[in-house]
Amino acid sequence: MNSISSIIKITLSSIAIVFSLSACVSQHDLMVQKGFPLPYADGFDDGCHSGNKAAGSLFDEFKKDVNRFNSDKQYGQGWSDGFRQCETEQEAAQRQTRIMLEQQRLQEQKKANNISQQHALEKEVIKGVDIDALKSLEKQ
Repeated sequence: MNSISSIIKITLSSIAIVFSLSACVSQHDLMVQKGFPLPYADGFDDGCHSGNKAAGSLFDEFKKDVNRFNSDKQYGQGWSDGFRQCETEQEAAQRQTRIMLEQQRLQEQKKANNISQQHALEKEVIKGVDIDALKSLEKQ
């Protein structure tokens, strides 16, 4: 039961990390507020969604205005920057999730091995013990 709750905690933590790293949706408004040109912010937003999708996000879609990418240097640069940044962040979050799950699996395996070793030791210790006297107590 404890291992299930640990896995649930890890999974929820991982989802929270992914959501926090996929904040490209609100990144657009922040970039405009900070003075980035609107075409760059538009491109960054589209590129970020695309980068997340390319890295395996289930919550994003590939977005690219190809005509605008080819004709508007600011949009194109924003798209490329957003794609690379968000793809890298998404991959890092997924890598961290895999590491945490593997660590959990190894801890569970170590615990199971310790229990097995304990049972084997107990069986070995009991081998030479005369339990006939104990059996007679059961009958009373």
